[in-house]
Amino acid sequence: MSKIKEAFAKGKAFIPFITCGDPDLETTKAVVKSMAANGADLIEFGIPFSDPTAEGPVIQGANLRALTGGVTTDKIFDMVRELRKELTLPMVFMTYANVVFSYDADKFISTCAEIGIDGLILPDLPYEEKEEFSDICKKYGVELISLIAPTSENRVAMIAREAEGFIYIVSSLGVTGVRSEIRTDISSLVKLVRENSSVPCAVGFGISTPEQAAKMAGISDGAIVGSAIVKLIAQYGKEAAGPVGEYVKSMTDAVHAL
Repeated sequence: MSKIKEAFAKGKAFIPFITCGDPDLETTKAVVKSMAANGADLIEFGIPFSDPTAEGPVIQGANLRALTGGVTTDKIFDMVRELRKELTLPMVFMTYANVVFSYDADKFISTCAEIGIDGLILPDLPYEEKEEFSDICKKYGVELISLIAPTSENRVAMIAREAEGFIYIVSSLGVTGVRSEIRTDISSLVKLVRENSSVPCAVGFGISTPEQAAKMAGISDGAIVGSAIVKLIAQYGKEAAGPVGEYVKSMTDAVHAL
């Protein structure tokens, strides 16, 4: 079984996201340990990018703070190496194709494999162009995670059939961020995915409360939360590990109870 599938093996998965280096990498490390200790099943690490097109203001702000603070891809790799001495849960990187390109795709993905990163999410990578990365990912055993958005309608089956790791279902159009309600018909998207793939699917974009997380994980195989966590880190800064841990516990309790 792939490491990522393990995250879903016990039931519904809770997947938190964090922007690496906001406010600094020491805080990121402490927050990740706290999330793992409070039941997170898989963690998404955002590698900051200067033009994060899929992100709303909350994560854009985090990207900016991290980059201003001098975070680099190599420093993030080193931080993951440190974390891997203690943590065994699945970890994936979420970043933009440009970050991987400018680093050198082969070098980037082989380093992912070496430091224990199990998957890669590239929200700006069109399905039609994924070959550029998928072959390298296969070579090193890093799973390239597909995203399915409400606009993917006629391509859902096609994307699902080739998916690996887990499928990231984007709950709403537009950028990431907290929403009071999610209006997309997630159930029919999930149904279509399940008809075409045995890979687990998790819903992200706009989830912030335990109720929303439980509702989305109830329809799919898991819930992904980013902006709400990044907001807490912006609020508490270097002291964020405690509050984020408590928040993650409230979310994992809701999701794991299903």
